[in-house]
Amino acid sequence: MKKFNQLTFSKIKKFLQERGYKISKKNKIISENFSNFYYLSLASIFLVSFFYLMPIVANFYLANFTDSKIVVNTSNKNFNRVLEGKEIESINEDSEEADFKNLYYDVFDMDISDKDTVRLSASTIQQLFKDENYNLKDIRKNKLVKPIKIDLLPNEIKSIENTRARKEFFIQIILPLILEENKKIRLERKTLFSILNKNINSEEEKNWLKSKFKQYGVINRDLATLKIRMDEVPVSLAIAQAAKETGWGTSRFAQEGNALFGQWTYSGEGIKPAGSDANDTHKVMKFKILKASIRAYQRNLNTHKSYREFRKVRAIQRDVFGKLNSIELVNYLDKYAETGREYIKILKKIIEQNKLKDFDNVKILPSSIKEKSLI
Repeated sequence: MKKFNQLTFSKIKKFLQERGYKISKKNKIISENFSNFYYLSLASIFLVSFFYLMPIVANFYLANFTDSKIVVNTSNKNFNRVLEGKEIESINEDSEEADFKNLYYDVFDMDISDKDTVRLSASTIQQLFKDENYNLKDIRKNKLVKPIKIDLLPNEIKSIENTRARKEFFIQIILPLILEENKKIRLERKTLFSILNKNINSEEEKNWLKSKFKQYGVINRDLATLKIRMDEVPVSLAIAQAAKETGWGTSRFAQEGNALFGQWTYSGEGIKPAGSDANDTHKVMKFKILKASIRAYQRNLNTHKSYREFRKVRAIQRDVFGKLNSIELVNYLDKYAETGREYIKILKKIIEQNKLKDFDNVKILPSSIKEKSLI
């Protein structure tokens, strides 16, 4: 039976071939085509997945296994050549600290004597604010502050029992002073970029720039470093630190030395902390007026090596977002106090509970027609 079936099949195949029919194994062709399609699909999926995942893996590696870096625009090298007679090699923000006197010469050499400063009473200041229609509610809404300058904190601020009233009074006193110092830095940045955008500069401009290198501790006269250091401190962050360091204006250092930010000194004039050991040589810096304390605080954050990361992140915020975020920047001030990360938590709490970020976009009105033309 098996033989008969094979013979019959052979005869049928031969019969068909003699008459021009072609016999082929279609099942094999179909199988080969399906196999090719299968492998092609696998290859396509692999390639698509590879190019999709590659940037994700690269970003993860850069974020977790390499040091973060800032890319700073170092254009206008012609100016460098004009200033130094040759190109200045770009250095990073890790340059050694400059002379203390150079950093703070415009702070301690303010042309102010004790005769020029008057300690007003709390009631007198409050009446002044009322007469000028100066209140925080309007400021939060209109984002404008009048240039009211109070040189010294009133002694009676400690006697204001209502916590909210005492806090608002403290903010009213220091807010215009912080805004004034930020405006000064903003105008200096404007001057800096104006100089950098020129190919030829006057002697006055070159001397101005040299003075700023000293003032910001850029001992190698690197323009990239100067641009990073010459920048503002968010208003909300400055208020929060002043509040924390002075107990909202009630501390001995604030009352006796106009010290709003508890900065230490080992050689300059200062106030010895109560209860400190005989071997402790540090003192809390003492200032002639509150404004000087704020300028010293900003200079400290803008030059000291402990706040290098703070400045780098601030530069990124400035370049990417065009504005500064105090809640993010405060994360890089753990070295400001011995309590470290706990200090950061307290500052964030002060900012959020007192809605201090409302003051970050506030502007101070110009005090003269000439100043108005510069803004």
